[in-house]
Amino acid sequence: MAGELTALLADLKEDAAIAFTRNALEKGDDPMTIMGDAREGMKIVGDRFADGTYFIPDLIYSGEILKEVSEILEPHLKSGTGEQKTIGKVVFGTVQGDIHDIGKDLVVFMLEINGFEVIDLGIDVPVNDFVEAVKESGANIVGLSGFLTLAFDAMKETISAFDEAGMRDQVKIMIGGGQIDEQVKEYTGADAFGVDAMEAVSLASNWIGG
Repeated sequence: MAGELTALLADLKEDAAIAFTRNALEKGDDPMTIMGDAREGMKIVGDRFADGTYFIPDLIYSGEILKEVSEILEPHLKSGTGEQKTIGKVVFGTVQGDIHDIGKDLVVFMLEINGFEVIDLGIDVPVNDFVEAVKESGANIVGLSGFLTLAFDAMKETISAFDEAGMRDQVKIMIGGGQIDEQVKEYTGADAFGVDAMEAVSLASNWIGG
């Protein structure tokens, strides 16, 4: 039944969601439709996180449920077009001079379980590494994370590096972490800033066209 898996995942009912997925496959339901319903459940989880109903542990738990569902569906999805595997590529990292990774890791996690392929460059990432990663991967979205105020200059330098490489119009760049706000966005030259992991997913999805 369309929507049932969405509700089960949104309500964090792990066992029921797994059982439903297996039964749906046995009945011959389209695996891509099942995956779509699961992703809709994740969107509801994200909304509940945003309004304070759910917290970070709930986000992580929902992600684990989605991973289990994905593992069940994977063999069946591989026999199809494979278009669902990723909806876009994102290069992500904590900028040079900053070694905070908790916020970065949560954003990467949420992007991945929402269908993005993420090239995670880690922490204290040199400016040119972002540019090279985009060249190598073909990603058209870049995420710059930074908790310290000194990260603002590193973000600005990183975005300037895309200008210097003649690639600025090829990528959308989001920033986040710490005291990032509209003023910092303007200073760095970023396209947008996000206050949490779900906003980062929303930005990336909008840029991709999803």
